[in-house]
Amino acid sequence: MSQPKKRFNKSALIMSLYILFLMLPIYWLINMSLKTNTEILGTFSLWPQNLTFANYMVIFTDPSWYWGYINSIIYVVMNTVISLAVALPAAYAFSRYNFMGDKHLFFWLLTNRMAPPAVFALPFFQLYSSVGLFDTHIAVALAHTLFNVPLAVWILEGFMRGVPKEIDETAYIDGYGFFKFFAKIFTPLIASGIGVAAFFCFMFSWVELLLSRTLTAVDAKSIAATMTRTVSASGLDWGVLSAAGVLTIIPGALVIYFVRNHIAKGFALGRV
Repeated sequence: MSQPKKRFNKSALIMSLYILFLMLPIYWLINMSLKTNTEILGTFSLWPQNLTFANYMVIFTDPSWYWGYINSIIYVVMNTVISLAVALPAAYAFSRYNFMGDKHLFFWLLTNRMAPPAVFALPFFQLYSSVGLFDTHIAVALAHTLFNVPLAVWILEGFMRGVPKEIDETAYIDGYGFFKFFAKIFTPLIASGIGVAAFFCFMFSWVELLLSRTLTAVDAKSIAATMTRTVSASGLDWGVLSAAGVLTIIPGALVIYFVRNHIAKGFALGRV
């Protein structure tokens, strides 16, 4: 009877140490955000010796900082909505119909997701500069769809294949048009897939740096771009950067909390 208990204790200890290891950078980031630059650079301490919230006050009072958050949220939401609006009908077509070159087209979509953003930074910059979209929210949102739409199609197609085709046929017999059937019957059946796809679209767009920095300058500058451009005559403001990093983690953590069950289902279905 004691052997399984010992194994459980060892597993719990290993898991606790692993979680502690993962949480250490986050704790240290929070620790730095509550210190002054003098304390950060001059001493080593596991907790603030002189607790201060001045770094967070800079974020909430300096327009260049809080507008960075607002800009990021705007183009991330735009990108998520556009990506899902394009991916849903595309994934339905791949899951329900067989047509010439469907597998090749599906693979081609995935290859776009495999390419690094640096490959497309210069073409996007020249294109948006020529059509007047440079330094706008829609520019970053559309650029991110190049990577998010293939991933969303791949995820949603797996969920849609799990829905029997007989449901489509029964709905058409009952007099449902395609759009009414898709909105009222089919979409609720793949709500978990939509949640998983929205999560990955949101997270990629939220943490992506290269395109958001290349395609913006002032009006639509993201928080990530603001953090990389923060340097003064005295050097980097480590306290403010740490506070900005803490606040950057919060939206992603909230999204993970609300879609955690959908993500677990996505793992179970083998599409995540």
